[in-house]
Amino acid sequence: MSTFPEPSSVVSQTTSWSQGTDTQYAVVTRGLVRTFEQKVAVNHLNLSVRAGEFFGFLGPNGAGKSTTIKMLTGLLRPTSGEAWVSGVDVWHDPLRARSMMGVLPEYLNLYERLSGREFVTFSGHMYGVPAIDVQQRTEELLNVLDLKNDADKLIVDYSVGMRKKVALAAAIIHRPRVLFLDEPFEGIDPVSSRVIRDILHDLTQSGTTVFFSSHIMEVVERLSTRVGIINQGVMVAEGSLQELRQRASGNNKDASLEDIFLNVIGVRNENHNLSWLE
Repeated sequence: MSTFPEPSSVVSQTTSWSQGTDTQYAVVTRGLVRTFEQKVAVNHLNLSVRAGEFFGFLGPNGAGKSTTIKMLTGLLRPTSGEAWVSGVDVWHDPLRARSMMGVLPEYLNLYERLSGREFVTFSGHMYGVPAIDVQQRTEELLNVLDLKNDADKLIVDYSVGMRKKVALAAAIIHRPRVLFLDEPFEGIDPVSSRVIRDILHDLTQSGTTVFFSSHIMEVVERLSTRVGIINQGVMVAEGSLQELRQRASGNNKDASLEDIFLNVIGVRNENHNLSWLE
C-alpha cells in the first residue's frame, strides 16, 4: 500500500495564486482542467516549478502528461484554470509567453520540404534572434547534434532520430527561459541521447528551466532535480527523488524511480504470464 498523500493534500501544498507572476517560478499552474466530452484528462492540476530546475513529469499512458504540456505551451486551451511561464500568463499574453519557451512535442510537425539547416535558421529568425547569431548558432547546433553532414538534406528524408535532433535545435536556438520536452529520447540512439543529455545539462546550468516528460525512468532519475507524478489527470506525488523515497512505502532509500512510480500509481506485483506459453 502506498504511503503517499491523497491527491487533495498534494494540491494543498501549493501556496498562493501570486506565484504565477513570481520570477523565481518558471512554470506555475492553478486549477488547470481539461475535459474532452465526458472525459477529464487533467483534473485541477497545481504546479510550481522553480527557475533553473530540471523537472521530470511522469505518468502512465493516458495520465494527462501531453495534454498538460500542450496547455502550458499554448497548443491546447484549458477548460478552466490558469498557467504562467516565466511570470507571463500563457493565455492572456500568448505571444510573449511563447517567445520565452522552446518546445519539443511528442509528435513533430516539421517543414519537411526545408533542409535541416534551413529549418533551424528559419526558427532562429522567427524568434527574433539577430541574423549574425542565427548563423553562428545554427552551425554550432548542427555540429554538436551530429547533423552537419546531413544539414542540406530535406527533412522529409531524415530518420526519426534526426528529426528529433533538428527539432531540438530549433527549440533552443533562441536560448529559451523554459524548455518543454515531451518524450525527447524516443527514437534516439545512445550516442545522440548522451549528447542531448549534455546539452540539457548545460542549459539548466545557464539558467534555463527544463520541463520534460519521458517513459525512460533511468534518464528521468539521472537528470531531474524534482519529479512530479500524474495519474488520471491528478498530481499524486511531487518532490526530489530523495523526498519521494522517504515517503515511499517502507521508506526504502534504495528504491529506484521506477519502484517509486509503480508504488505511487498503485501497480501491484501480479502474475502476467500467458497460459499458452507454459
